[in-house]
Amino acid sequence: MTDASPERSGGARRLWRRAALFAAAALLCGVLLGGLSAWFLGSVALAGLTAAAYSFNFHIPAALVRLFAVGRTAARYGERLSGHHAALSDQTTRRVALFRAMAAAPAVRSAGWQLADQARLADYLDDVEDLDFARLRADLPALLLAAGTAAALVATACIAPLALVPIAAWLAVLAVAARRLARRGALAWEQARALRRDGAQRFGAAMAAVVPLQAEGRWAGHCAEALGRFSRADEAERTLRLSQSGLDALASLLGPLAAVSVFAAAWHGGARAEALLVPAFLAFSWFALAEAAQGASRMVVATLRRRAAQAGIDRWTETRARSAAPARAPARLATLHSAAWQRRAPNGRPLGGPLALALRAGRPTILTGASGIGKTSLLKQIAGWTGQDVLESEAGPLAAADRRAASMFCPHDAAILADTVRANLFAPACPDEELWQALEAVELAERIRAAGGLDGWITQDMLSLGEAQRLNLARAWLSAKPLVLLDEPTEHLRADQGLRILGRLLERLQDRVVVLSSHGVEALPGAETIRL
Repeated sequence: MTDASPERSGGARRLWRRAALFAAAALLCGVLLGGLSAWFLGSVALAGLTAAAYSFNFHIPAALVRLFAVGRTAARYGERLSGHHAALSDQTTRRVALFRAMAAAPAVRSAGWQLADQARLADYLDDVEDLDFARLRADLPALLLAAGTAAALVATACIAPLALVPIAAWLAVLAVAARRLARRGALAWEQARALRRDGAQRFGAAMAAVVPLQAEGRWAGHCAEALGRFSRADEAERTLRLSQSGLDALASLLGPLAAVSVFAAAWHGGARAEALLVPAFLAFSWFALAEAAQGASRMVVATLRRRAAQAGIDRWTETRARSAAPARAPARLATLHSAAWQRRAPNGRPLGGPLALALRAGRPTILTGASGIGKTSLLKQIAGWTGQDVLESEAGPLAAADRRAASMFCPHDAAILADTVRANLFAPACPDEELWQALEAVELAERIRAAGGLDGWITQDMLSLGEAQRLNLARAWLSAKPLVLLDEPTEHLRADQGLRILGRLLERLQDRVVVLSSHGVEALPGAETIRL
């Protein structure tokens, strides 16, 4: 699931390698700083007791201590800058593919291009962030901590082998605690997510019905019930943080335990005076390494949040469905037909009896009927947005995925991106002359010139409903898809203006299969009307 170009992917890999090098340098400088400081202090103490104090050169170790201190600070800043740059670079490539997958999900196709479910969208955005930064928060620190621990264990085995027994035992305790945190934390985090989502939906429903709920005296109760979900979610997160603090407390004891074990093992092995300097170096290196281990709980939580996020995104985008055979979209269509087409609501519920459907290029089909009768649902079904029906064509049977790839669906509520007019026309390959021709056809050219031309910046709030609808129809004008579906194309337009624009558009699309739904337009020259 990636749209990354080779150059961009290579750049991200280079950034991650740079971040890993900075992180390794920070850890190495920290370990050397701790070990050398202990060795230096021990050497000064021993030299101070003898005549060697007069000839002891403390400048070199003192300079190294400063060097490692400055190096650790600089490497940490480098790790943060490179790591965040790498994570943000990943976002620019990953989010395009993730949002494309989300836009193709059946839940979104059934609702329209607008996502509608704000609580679910908020969860989705949080999930994307958890995926993007898990590598920075969990993978990289865990890898370096594992490498540093392995190196410290090897050094301990060479210098103070007996110390391995308590150190290994404590590492086993930490592993068990981490597994327990992962198991309990996954349950707590999933519970918190579910409660927060439920609370948001309940509160949103209450906010949408403030007046009737207040009139019935039920407003306070609904709000209290919704906010209670948020309180329970906070309680679940508090439980998770308490579990984290337990693991961090155990991790904080690793340094002192390892240091004491190394000293005790060296002393037991007969090391005295100068012979204790090397074990002292190792013991305080364990102290520095244990400092990094105190972030173990954050690594565990980042990992379980990534798993929950991936599961949520998989459910939202239905990746298993997308792994099916690629769509087979014909370049041209002359006919689409079905002898007994069962209309369905977006949730799959049957609507009415079977319908004989015969769509032909050059003969627009108008769907009419009362509001709520299912005109938009039928357009989405023809477009392949909902259901798994098959329509026959001169090129053979077309499944839902094939029709999605071959259709341009123009919803009645146009979504305007906060971007340039050029980007909002969805036709990057068209020359400027053709873009202006489309804007002239929908009687929007003068308004766009006043807004700054094709490269002028527009937002949803800058355009009226009628202007947004005309920009929507300009997209249909510029589309090269063989199947064009227009949902209430004259809505928000004056009757005479709507008929003029629609006439031009249908003349432009006379070689395509065109289906439109309408309340105000029930008959057009050469069109067939289906009353639902």
